[in-house]
Amino acid sequence: MKKLVYIFCIACVIISCARMGSPDGGWYDDDPPQVLGASPVDQATNVKQKKVTIYFNEYIKLEDATNKVIVSPPQLEMPEIKAAGKKIVVELKDTLKENTTYTVDFSDAISDNNEGNPMGNYTYSFSTGEQIDTFEVSGYVLDASNLEPIKGILVGLYDDLADSAFKTKPLMRVSRTDGSGHFVVKGVAPGTYRVYALKENDGDFRFTQRSEMIAFSHETFEPSSKPDTRTDTVWRDSLHIDALLQVPYTHFLPDDITLLAFTHLQTDRSLLKTERLEPNKFSMYFTYGDSLLPEIKGLNFNADSAFVIEANEQRDTIHYWLRDTMLVNMDTLMMDISYRMTDTLGNLVLHTDSALEALAKVPYEKRMKEQAKEYEKWEKEQEKKKKREEKYDSIYPVKFLEPKYNIPSHMDPDKKVIIEMPVPLTHCDTSAVHLYSQIDSLWYEAECEFRPVENNIRMYEIMADWKPGLEYSFEIDSAAFVDIYGLVSKPFKQGIKVKTLEEYSTLVFNISGVDVADSTIVVQMLNSSDAVVKETRVKDGMARLNYVIPGKYYFRAYIDVNGNGKWDTGDYDADCQPEAVYYYPREIECKEKWDVKESWNLTSKPRFQQKPQAITKQKPDKAKQLKNRNVERAKQLGIEYLKTKGIRL
Repeated sequence: MKKLVYIFCIACVIISCARMGSPDGGWYDDDPPQVLGASPVDQATNVKQKKVTIYFNEYIKLEDATNKVIVSPPQLEMPEIKAAGKKIVVELKDTLKENTTYTVDFSDAISDNNEGNPMGNYTYSFSTGEQIDTFEVSGYVLDASNLEPIKGILVGLYDDLADSAFKTKPLMRVSRTDGSGHFVVKGVAPGTYRVYALKENDGDFRFTQRSEMIAFSHETFEPSSKPDTRTDTVWRDSLHIDALLQVPYTHFLPDDITLLAFTHLQTDRSLLKTERLEPNKFSMYFTYGDSLLPEIKGLNFNADSAFVIEANEQRDTIHYWLRDTMLVNMDTLMMDISYRMTDTLGNLVLHTDSALEALAKVPYEKRMKEQAKEYEKWEKEQEKKKKREEKYDSIYPVKFLEPKYNIPSHMDPDKKVIIEMPVPLTHCDTSAVHLYSQIDSLWYEAECEFRPVENNIRMYEIMADWKPGLEYSFEIDSAAFVDIYGLVSKPFKQGIKVKTLEEYSTLVFNISGVDVADSTIVVQMLNSSDAVVKETRVKDGMARLNYVIPGKYYFRAYIDVNGNGKWDTGDYDADCQPEAVYYYPREIECKEKWDVKESWNLTSKPRFQQKPQAITKQKPDKAKQLKNRNVERAKQLGIEYLKTKGIRL
């Protein structure tokens, strides 16, 4: 009896403290908002009104309604959704469809106004017909090129199974992906559906622009459900589990739809810009390449044989190097440029830009002043040396061609030596390029091939059989290279030491899960930034990576369908999916002198579970948590003390 009286007294003290209204003496409001009711009521049928009001037990706020709140079917005219005191008002602008379930998915956008306690995911629904459709379908949307989860992309259903529906009709029911790329489409009626994803630009909920990221699948599904149980964790506090409860729930299927999203190649061609950043060349940038180069007619100069043309592999960027120094010195080149561009029907037609001006960024007069300053500075330095009776020059030094030599002093056996010229060459003496190897302290000439890099007129590579552990001397004679302005190169010499085999690891994958015999599979080794370090093709079901520098790596594979050695995107009109990409689901550490062998079944895990979290840039959304500050407050008020004495309230 005395014990009960004691507990009662302590409780009265605590309650009295809480009621005093002291800023640091009462209980916090850690309870989330609760729905008291709605008009029309939640899951009402035969609804005709377009205005919905949802009532709460306290003042609430709505966070980022534009992006977080999803109305389905999608509304072509943006609905008004706003919080006002203890209610949320949703006013639809589109005409209501007959016999249709409408859902307003608030996600986690609702919290109380004062403390910010999140309500959690909440969905309101009503029907314009006799029944509410309650099926749900869920899954993931990933970037097809790297399996990154895509946040914020629309996912929608069609019961029209024709391919044309995606381009002619708005999506029927929609959802939006979260930070994990996960989506849930709610309020689905029984039937057969196809699912699509769309990152739209124009708000019409259909695929109308090639710049819109999309995903599509020809697979159909019928939504269903089954009774199931899940394990819910009851926490005693932030560190201790109080209980694991088996909770019954309705399991909606399918729940593992995986869509691989891509963006079409922009094949529409137009001229983006022309510029002349350097006086000796001007450049043209197009949105897409063309097999035919532009035709140029000079208006204040003769364009015949005036240029050395440098085009990239895609032929969407073209540089025109001016051969004649008289043209280099002209501040303004005026010309008519004729090229093919895409018209409104998607056809390439000839177009001419008349009287186009290529203006030098730095005018000729300013360039001459800068050269004069350099000469004056050099002249003063020589005068000072002369007065000090030091060795000086009486002739201004000749300017040389200065190639950029990408030649490391310590090199991997499978690397290439690259030389980049600042301007195109008129003369290249391959006999002036030498490679020597040191064997037993003696130097011998080694075989090498000096050749231009494909699709790049200013890049050259040295091909040689680099032997692990050997030292080399790479040498180039004087005047081996001469550019279009007559500048010649100086002699060059660089020592190269090739690393020994003991400094590397070797990694071998046995690949399975796809038709290895009839597929061209490329395996890529990645660093912690998801960037490619090495790659190799699968041969006889095996991918072998040699000369691996010790470290931790990740791995990606793609099916090179057309055999062009690069990943290719999809094309909806051609009914072409992007080339399939897979990730090895864990990190692999490679050490010196180690041979690592792994088996990799490309399809053993669903695509949305493959990419390691460590290299996934799109991280899951941080779940909003109730603050639960009353645990600390209870300790302050003595309740924790009573528990330590074995007294339970």
